[in-house]
Amino acid sequence: MAKELIDVALDALAETNALLGTKTQKDLVNTALREVAAIQSRARALDELTEIAATGAFDHLLDKGNYRP
Repeated sequence: MAKELIDVALDALAETNALLGTKTQKDLVNTALREVAAIQSRARALDELTEIAATGAFDHLLDKGNYRP
């Protein structure tokens, strides 16, 4: 872990703390960083999936004849 001295907007800190339900500022910052990384990772994966779908790679799923319960 690295220690950094940073200026933080107190209103953003309070709002984010309420949303994440963290107890300490350290937990808040670490949780927020992990959440942002996870959101960006999911967004990137969705973009890739959308590009694959645009090529027609999943068109066979639209044919109800291919459905197997």
